[in-house]
Amino acid sequence: MIVLDLDATRAALPYKDLINALEEGFQGDYDAPLRHHHYLRNEGTEDDVLLLMPAWRSEGYGGIKLVNVVPGNAKRGRAALSSSYVLFDRETGEHLLIADGGELTARRTAAASALAARRLARPDSATHLIVGAGRVGFNLALAYREVLPITRALVSDINPDNAARMVASLAEEGIAAEVADNVQSASAEADVISCATLARTPVLLGDWLRPGHHVDLIGSFTPEMREVDDTAVTRASVYVDTHDALVESGDIKTPLESGVLKENDILATLKELCDSGDHPRQSIDEITLFKGVGTAIEDLSAAILALKSTS
Repeated sequence: MIVLDLDATRAALPYKDLINALEEGFQGDYDAPLRHHHYLRNEGTEDDVLLLMPAWRSEGYGGIKLVNVVPGNAKRGRAALSSSYVLFDRETGEHLLIADGGELTARRTAAASALAARRLARPDSATHLIVGAGRVGFNLALAYREVLPITRALVSDINPDNAARMVASLAEEGIAAEVADNVQSASAEADVISCATLARTPVLLGDWLRPGHHVDLIGSFTPEMREVDDTAVTRASVYVDTHDALVESGDIKTPLESGVLKENDILATLKELCDSGDHPRQSIDEITLFKGVGTAIEDLSAAILALKSTS
């Protein structure tokens, strides 16, 4: 069995190949049940959580991501989240590979957004605004330059020091980047806008969007979290990675419940876009919005690529 640590996982998942692997994965037939949540009770302190995210094909491969969330690790000086991905042979059940789950997740998340942008953004998009200077935000800058002619990245974060560190790290990757002090003014300069935050109130307002924008939303993965307001979703042509976004993300669930957004306003899932081969943008002025919450088929597709890259 192949075991990949963080650095080896990163090396096995180059973005150009990973984006294509996700597209191939979405085009195939697979089973991906809803993630399982198990609560590990702790006396007198916050419970730990075990997450299990399986996916498999009728032949070839299957896999599962295991995530342990341990809030008490903050007091121990350890990361609260530990994750691994196990890939197995669909016919024999043999375990073939274990990869670093955190790195695999960060890279497949960014790759899925880039895959959507390849279908939805204006093909001449050159300036990328990234709101949220965390691990995923950094990976977004790397992934997007594989699908669009990005020449400039603007980075905004609630903590300016984080934005400055990300700009310096991107410079080491050969990406021209600068800190954006104000999201509204930076939006006016951007062609594509990615939000990868833990915000519970919108960080990007619909009134700031201009014709031709592509908006990429990553951070809201619970009904209580929102990165954009109602105006943004009503001004845009809306796409999602899977229908899970309709119940998991406040950016979609809340406007659906209020009636601001209708379910038939959601034009397609990422699988439907990949299956059809469509690039559905109707004009250079159309505003497109993609909301991703992640799916186990992305994990499985990434793990299959990692196996092929290292075998």
